[in-house]
Amino acid sequence: MKIAYTLAPGRGETNLLLAEFAEEMAKRGLRLCGTVQVDTERDKDHHCDMDVKVLPEGPVIRISQDLGKEARGCRLDTNALEEAVALTDRQLGEGADLLLINKFGKHEADGRGFRDTIGQALAAGVPIIVGANKLNVQALIDFCDGMAVELAPEVDVLRDWVLTSE
Repeated sequence: MKIAYTLAPGRGETNLLLAEFAEEMAKRGLRLCGTVQVDTERDKDHHCDMDVKVLPEGPVIRISQDLGKEARGCRLDTNALEEAVALTDRQLGEGADLLLINKFGKHEADGRGFRDTIGQALAAGVPIIVGANKLNVQALIDFCDGMAVELAPEVDVLRDWVLTSE
């Protein structure tokens, strides 16, 4: 079982880390599948737009909904996320050297999202790196039955883990 997760301390830092890491792995010739998240800050309120790029070459899908400035609920557009999941599943089925998942979030913690994709990659022997967040890291650990390895949020650490996983 080759699955690892990383959690950077600052807001949006895990997203930036995984995007940089994906770029480096693609330059090394690895066949990537999964998603990396790109957040776009907005002037009108404190929320950002959340987009995911489906690896290796897109598309970019907006996974957030604009619920208004005063909204307090979850802004995740679950239909858009499931579209990214379906595209990732297709890419995984065509072969991959690495699965990157931008975040094991509430949707995955509740049994949806990329959970089945992670299982398919494990069954196929494809190494997996997942972005984690403080709210759902324990759900990720539980889902992986304690087998997921925590990696420091550094590109070289992620790279070394992947290259020694081959």
